[in-house]
Amino acid sequence: MFATDQQAGVTGVGYEGLDLDEFVRRLSQNGVTLLIDVRLTPISRKRGFSKTVFSAALADAGIAYEHMRELGNPKWNRAGFAGSPAELGSARAFYAQYLNQDDARHCLERIVHAARRETVAIMCFEADEHRCHRDLVLEAVRERLNCAISA
Repeated sequence: MFATDQQAGVTGVGYEGLDLDEFVRRLSQNGVTLLIDVRLTPISRKRGFSKTVFSAALADAGIAYEHMRELGNPKWNRAGFAGSPAELGSARAFYAQYLNQDDARHCLERIVHAARRETVAIMCFEADEHRCHRDLVLEAVRERLNCAISA
């Protein structure tokens, strides 16, 4: 669940297979202070993971919550992340270009700014990060963090 890059202060998390209490406990154990929700629509059929209840549970644990709709994967592009290697490649390529939009770039910069001062978790549903668009969000954030360190 956690592939933390301690230097950058950013990690990716998926709640697939976890209940709310266990998910929040793991966030707390890993020192997460800000959770960025990159689901296009922050609702879930899984109990406790819809925005209002979820953000309240995080707040009770001392974890700030922010939904960044601008980083959500368009519904029509989601199937590719669960598809064949070719479909996955196409879905990832589309989403990588999607991150070049002004609103998405602005959100990425906000995440970078936060990751410099606290531990940030980028969250979506999927347990397998490579099969989720958050993997590309993390790549973009880490690239920006590394460029800032190199400069």
